[in-house]
Amino acid sequence: MGHRALVGYRRPDRLYDLRYSHWGGDDLSLAEAIDDGSPLADGAVDADLLADSVARERILTDYLDPCIYEALYLVDPGRDYAVDAYRVCWLEWGDGRDGGRGAIVAADPSADEPPTRIRTWFRATKTTLGDAVEMGALSRRAAQAYLEARVCEDEDGTVYTYTGRGTEDGTRDGSAGNGDAYEPTPDRWLERDHGQEVDIDGEFDDPDSDGDWDDRDRDGIG
Repeated sequence: MGHRALVGYRRPDRLYDLRYSHWGGDDLSLAEAIDDGSPLADGAVDADLLADSVARERILTDYLDPCIYEALYLVDPGRDYAVDAYRVCWLEWGDGRDGGRGAIVAADPSADEPPTRIRTWFRATKTTLGDAVEMGALSRRAAQAYLEARVCEDEDGTVYTYTGRGTEDGTRDGSAGNGDAYEPTPDRWLERDHGQEVDIDGEFDDPDSDGDWDDRDRDGIG
């Protein structure tokens, strides 16, 4: 079965090449295994590309299926292969119409806490809410809204809607289908390390080589 992770490598043009790791979503130790001497973590990351030249804001909505992936890693070779690790959370229970609703939560594998803390906390919270829905104490919509709020407020998470447009023919498994099955809502992605906030709708700023902020192409995030 594995613990799947999506790994994005930032290119000089600020787009990303995406690769797959079958076990990288387990304990997030993959973040420390990737370095300039072993960019693919000694084979833990597949050499074959899932996609290339992907703008940052499209990684979540087009490729990071929260039903499939447990972790996201963003690697910056230009910063000595610095790795930002995120735990992926699926904000559904399997019977909702909007099965692509998910969230990412930044994680620090080197921090002094259990590497599975976020996953354990999220599963416990989601299970409790699911029980409340099953018993009729909460509507499914109310439970999902509360779950999203907890992820955002307690863990500073970023909520998004997966569309599958990055896969072949627009479906999560690459089969023929309607690529417009999900419509993304405006989400925000906080770039913690670079001190900037990015609007997934496409409005953003990015530092130039002198450290100043410049307006850049609305179709891509650096």
